[in-house]
Amino acid sequence: MPTKRLPPRPSLAHLKYQARDLLADRLAGKPDACQRIREFHPRFHSSSDAQIHSAPFILSDAYLAIAREYGFVSWARLRAHVTSPTDLDRPQHERIDDPVFRLAVGLVDDADIEGLRSYLSEHPTVVHQRVVFEGDNYFRNPSLLEFIAENPIRHGRLSSDVLDVAAVILEAGARTDQAALDSTLGLVCSGRVPRECDVQIPLIRLLFRFGANVAGAMGAAISHGEFGAAEELQRCGALLDLAAAAAMGRVNLVREQLHTSTHEVRHIALALACQYGHLEVVKLLLDAGEAPSRYNPAGFHSHSTPLHQAALAGHFDVVRLLVERGAQLDLKDVLYDGTAADWAEHAGRDEIAEYLRSRPLVDSA
Repeated sequence: MPTKRLPPRPSLAHLKYQARDLLADRLAGKPDACQRIREFHPRFHSSSDAQIHSAPFILSDAYLAIAREYGFVSWARLRAHVTSPTDLDRPQHERIDDPVFRLAVGLVDDADIEGLRSYLSEHPTVVHQRVVFEGDNYFRNPSLLEFIAENPIRHGRLSSDVLDVAAVILEAGARTDQAALDSTLGLVCSGRVPRECDVQIPLIRLLFRFGANVAGAMGAAISHGEFGAAEELQRCGALLDLAAAAAMGRVNLVREQLHTSTHEVRHIALALACQYGHLEVVKLLLDAGEAPSRYNPAGFHSHSTPLHQAALAGHFDVVRLLVERGAQLDLKDVLYDGTAADWAEHAGRDEIAEYLRSRPLVDSA
């Protein structure tokens, strides 16, 4: 789920009100409150709405969920930012306080291969170091290697020399950091800049050669519509599970795997099939018992429902099917507070918006 952005002059009192509202909404069993808690409170990542509603949950829990909803690791860190704010809108490389690490990032960005090799020889610990970025949706604790992916976008470009830059960092010791390898591969597979600059596939091959987990990167690729990256991951040995097959519209493969896949994977599969408009796949999943009104799972636009995503993308046939199967029309996303009809209208899908607003509401009880 995307994190929320703080206003230019955030109020601690207002943030405390948000925590109290979340506490009250959880007690009332509101689905959007349960989804926010599931996404942003580490104790509830795998909990159902009923479990979240019945579990002990006090004001300090609500404070933690609100802090993480804004991209801070704790309420104390959020409070410190409100008391002494920093500019969270600056690109990440401009927010690095450590001068040694910051210079290394500058050499990466300049694609200064020999300069970087010499610098890492002088400062060998830099390849194992991480920096902390608060208030961000992702890229919150990156290593030097992860800066080669240009995801999040900082400059909007990558040169072909990025392959040599990555190799220098890997050979200087980053190859032993499995978490950094896997995270970098996920960033490369989900980023548009590597694709647009024709380095996505070569970077995938390079990282795979150094031991990155191609199976683990598949979710990042398919959730962002980077199907060229997904196909390259396949060529490197990653298998297509139900979720990947659903995202790519592989109906026969979906049919084969449907009844042997976990509930979690089937949940992801429905989210992706609706996002990309694969009607036959959506039918198969709904026929197998997938609920049309659940919020999407973490990492797959979890602030919204399948109906929101289908409406946004203009997949009218999928929208109709979800409505016919009982999708709730009044469920609001938990980031922008909009219904699926609102999303359709925002995207200029006027026919879909009109259709959704004309339908009778479904009784969620």
